[in-house]
Amino acid sequence: MERALASVLRQRCANWEYIVVDPGSTDGSRDIIERYRASLTHVVYEGDEGPADGLNKGFACATGDIFCYLNSDDEFEPRAFERVASFFSSNPKTDVVCGHAWIVDRCDKRLRRVWSDPYNRTLVAYGVAIQIQPSTFIRADAFRRVGGFNIRNRISWDSELLCDLNSSGARIDTIDEFLSLYRVHPSSITGAALHKDLAAEQGSIRFERLMGRPWGPWDRYIKGVMVVVRQLRNPQAFFERLFRGKVYGRSP
Repeated sequence: MERALASVLRQRCANWEYIVVDPGSTDGSRDIIERYRASLTHVVYEGDEGPADGLNKGFACATGDIFCYLNSDDEFEPRAFERVASFFSSNPKTDVVCGHAWIVDRCDKRLRRVWSDPYNRTLVAYGVAIQIQPSTFIRADAFRRVGGFNIRNRISWDSELLCDLNSSGARIDTIDEFLSLYRVHPSSITGAALHKDLAAEQGSIRFERLMGRPWGPWDRYIKGVMVVVRQLRNPQAFFERLFRGKVYGRSP
């Protein structure tokens, strides 16, 4: 957690707020938070109904124009805020910007790169376009317009929010910058491939919502074609996966 805190505090960007939400950790995180408390804008110590609810509580305290969030395992790259602020300033019609990330292990070894794809409703529905959560930044008014995160979603609240934003007419763009370090280890949801059944259920819900129909027998073939198209669009991502391994379900 300390690395996450430090990665935010070293950012160079004017007028930013740092809000920490802790629903009741018992792993020593609160001791770390208290050491940094003088540098934090708000600290929310209260129970919640899950991660999405905790995030909503944190963002309710925020007064800024651009929102982002960082899990305790992850880090921002130096100058990430500065780059994102510049992008939003140059692109006033953009509501959401998604950057790329490095996958790192618990020892900070950089394992591979991972890219955010341009947000395409159909590709997202088929699960072949991803947006990297810690490298995603959202205008506050767009976030509030859709009511924030769905607190009932316990596995993919971030992707559901992007679906909500897309459905509301928000413009989602990508920035060709590596903005964060996304930490994967055996006890993380991504590293251990936890909750696979729940993730599949949420994927089916997302597909039906975006496509307006349930998954059919031909859709697995359509998805296969789309996977190939995606790899052709970004051969760097294909070779990263081929030579450096997958992201989901990865462990040392």
